[in-house]
Order: sequence, then structure tokens, then C-alpha cells
Amino acid sequence: MDLFKTGNVTNLLPFDGEAHYYGSVMNIKRAQQYFDKLLKNIDWDNDKAIIYGKLVITKRKVAWYGDEPFDYTYSKTTKTALPWTKELLELKEIIENKTGETFNSCLLNLYHDGDEGMAWHSDSEKDLKKDGAIGSLSLGAERKFLFKHKETKQRVAIHLEKGSLLVMKGKTQTNWLHRLPPTKKVKSPRINLTFRTIDI
Repeated sequence: MDLFKTGNVTNLLPFDGEAHYYGSVMNIKRAQQYFDKLLKNIDWDNDKAIIYGKLVITKRKVAWYGDEPFDYTYSKTTKTALPWTKELLELKEIIENKTGETFNSCLLNLYHDGDEGMAWHSDSEKDLKKDGAIGSLSLGAERKFLFKHKETKQRVAIHLEKGSLLVMKGKTQTNWLHRLPPTKKVKSPRINLTFRTIDI
């Protein structure tokens, strides 16, 4: 895999998209403090999806926050954004300052252990700003993350560190799928925050 660098930030994708990996944007102690607060203070709920007409409830938990009570529909279910918490606003500011991007919402995922993951998908729902940036912050357990090109099937893998930031933007969602593969090696939980822009 060739890595293409822009300044100190690495673009993981060789073509047809931008996925900039910043590495850790905070120290391990601070990352753990945020993890503990989010685990306790976020209004977590089991994720729901309609698959082949049936309602499926996942072990993985999610939460949706934003500037306004935005509706966000994916997997044929709709969530309404809750008001920002203090910790989420602090993390949003860190990521906006680091990337120069702005975000008005955040979808959080709680994976209890390595048995829980995410299948191949792209974040291309009509509610999201087209080609807008998605800032993905990882807290807790370190996990492998994969990209797959929709046409060539070429794959790119990255190991997401504690407190690390990955920003997907441009044509990434149009041309690439991504997933969080399950693994038996990870026994501890991970929180992933994906800061997004709802098109209003």
C-alpha cells in the first residue's frame, strides 16, 4: 500500500478519494478520560435497521447529537439529534481546529468488544452534505479499519490508535466502501465519534 502525504497528514487512499489519517490528536490519558465520560454520559441506544423488511436490533449502541434536532435516516430508520453535551462540544472543537473543517452533528458508535463490527458501507445518505468531510475519532480499544474500492475492489487497511482521527472527504463515499471487521482479539470496548454535516 502506498501512502500519499500532505504535510504531516497521510492520505490513505491511492485514488478516487481522500481519507486523511492524523494519528493520535490527544494523549492516552486524555483519550481515556473522554472515553469514560462518554460511556457514562451519552444517551446510548441499541442501533436499529430494517433488513429485508425485518427490524433488526444490534448489540452495538449508537447516539446522535447536533446543533439542532436534525433527522438522520440510514438503514431505513430515522434518528433525531439530541443537544450537544459539554464533552462532545470540546471534542468537536479539537477536531475542527485540527482539520479546518466544520461540523454540525455527530453519530457515536459503542462497540462493546471485538465481536461487534460494521459491514461494508458508504456514508452517502441524502441527509449528509455531498462530498462533505466526516471526522472519525477513535477512543478505547484499537481496531483495524478497512476501505474497499467499489470498482477495482482494491483494499486499504489502517490500525486506528486510541485518540486518533481519520477524516474522509471528497469523493471517498462515492468511490469507496469502508468497514470495521469483527475480531476475537479485542475484548474491550471502543467508542467511535463521526462528526458530520447535515445539509440544511
